[in-house]
Amino acid sequence: MDTTTGTYTAKLTDGPLQGKTITTEFLETGDPRPRIEIPGEAGKRYLYARGSGLEFEGEDGAARPTAVDYRFLETVF
Repeated sequence: MDTTTGTYTAKLTDGPLQGKTITTEFLETGDPRPRIEIPGEAGKRYLYARGSGLEFEGEDGAARPTAVDYRFLETVF
């Protein structure tokens, strides 16, 4: 884990990768990424945008989420 930014789980809630999760890094500001691009087969790339769902681990009022929902935007060929 990168100690300067950290990682979280991106939960893909719809589209061709629905139900899958990936680990990604926070931005340098400590915020979750607004969009993620996931490489696919034969040069395809799947674009996902951050949704409103956030999950936090523990009851200590963690400042950053451990999981964030992402919604499908488009497939780029």
